[in-house]
Amino acid sequence: MTTIGILGAGRVGTNLAGKLAAAGHHVTLAGRSPEHGAARTTGLAPGIEFADQRTTARTTDIVINATPGDSSLERLADLRTELAGKILVDVSNATRDAPDGLPGDLCHPGSSLAEKLQAALPDTHVVKTLNTMLFMVMTAPEILATPPTVYLSGDDAHAKKTVSGLLGDLGWQPERIEDLGDVTTARATEAMILVVPHVLRRHGFKPFAVSLAR
Repeated sequence: MTTIGILGAGRVGTNLAGKLAAAGHHVTLAGRSPEHGAARTTGLAPGIEFADQRTTARTTDIVINATPGDSSLERLADLRTELAGKILVDVSNATRDAPDGLPGDLCHPGSSLAEKLQAALPDTHVVKTLNTMLFMVMTAPEILATPPTVYLSGDDAHAKKTVSGLLGDLGWQPERIEDLGDVTTARATEAMILVVPHVLRRHGFKPFAVSLAR
């Protein structure tokens, strides 16, 4: 059992919390407040604890960033001490909202949120993953008719191996996990968010992932 902290109690964070807790991990969920996190998890697996973000980052082994990507860098840079020596799994995309509220332009063109986080948190092992799909696919890849791909980017091989194990707990088969290389490769998967609003406008909020076909 691994202790996992999830920063962000929106749809992404609560979805991941439920599946990881059901897989046997001890999960702490951090929303805007412990009460906010608790309110968002009605009906999920028992055993999820709630805390503020600083406490969650300090007291868990692996931390997942599921905060809004446009503010993630500022939020997490303030947790540098608490995140030192830990794996940070970054599943967010940093974009500016379009007029209709869907993802718009990238906040870090020519770079990526993952790279910015790694630079701001030099004592933390940042691994980018799960950012190329709608949130429901993250924990149930089998719901798609075509097996989807999940990508990994990060500088530390051991951290990526650990995260691959967590992906297995979420239902991802090893052959569908594509290790792209170091953290700079995250700029490629983060750029994939640019296709998402066009798909959503045409087809609505139906599950899909941006995948590699072979």
